[in-house]
Amino acid sequence: MSARGFGLAAAVSHEVIRAAAAACEALGYRTFWVNDTPDGDGLAALAAAASVTQRIALGVGVLPLTRWTPERIAERVRELELPVDRLRLGIGSGAGPGALARVRAGALALRAAVPCELVIAALGPRMCRLAGELADAVLFNWLTPAHVEQSTHWLAEGATAAGRALPRRYAYVRVALGRQAFSRLEEEAARYERFPGYREHFARMGVRALATAIAVEYAEELATALKPWETQLDETVVRAVTAHDRLDEVLALVEAAAPAQLGSGGQAGS
Repeated sequence: MSARGFGLAAAVSHEVIRAAAAACEALGYRTFWVNDTPDGDGLAALAAAASVTQRIALGVGVLPLTRWTPERIAERVRELELPVDRLRLGIGSGAGPGALARVRAGALALRAAVPCELVIAALGPRMCRLAGELADAVLFNWLTPAHVEQSTHWLAEGATAAGRALPRRYAYVRVALGRQAFSRLEEEAARYERFPGYREHFARMGVRALATAIAVEYAEELATALKPWETQLDETVVRAVTAHDRLDEVLALVEAAAPAQLGSGGQAGS
């Protein structure tokens, strides 16, 4: 059974970030994750999370290398005094041509500049192989449990060719709890289906985006819903989708999906 992480959008208020991160640490999650968007600085959000936690790993998934240079990432990690012993530094290609070369160069530069766990976001076969070659871990996104096996095969091809062990496998799994959150999940799924890279990803799996997410009305349904991912991954990240990103909604999901509640692994050494 995989460990459990919890993820939020970096654009939510830092009040929510801090409260959720503290609750995740108290409830035994292994990692607290945020994304990074033009309206939500992922590293700043992690700094807010770090200010109220001591043990939980802190992940950013991911910094697009079309907006962030490796030099700026390293500088920002130092400016914010992020705890590198807890940091999972996730990078992605961003949109546009040259994705593989951009990620390869970025990963090599960051490996030399920031002494932390390096995570590469990957959807298709070539990026999975590159992650197998270079990364400490891979972050999957919007994928079915069945596709974990195929993605792991590609990852293993890259690792074997480089003479490396298989990187750890993490995945964001969108989770909406309660009917009020369902429409928000449907909107997010439709938005991702419009992105060319994700459209190709869903076509490769033969599913619509919603088939890779969880929508349950009651907390008691979460354990069964998460199990297909958790039996295959090293860490399953409950990527929260709530109706309004209010603190009460987020904390309700943190508590409902807590490892102690659902029987999944928590923090390393806990």
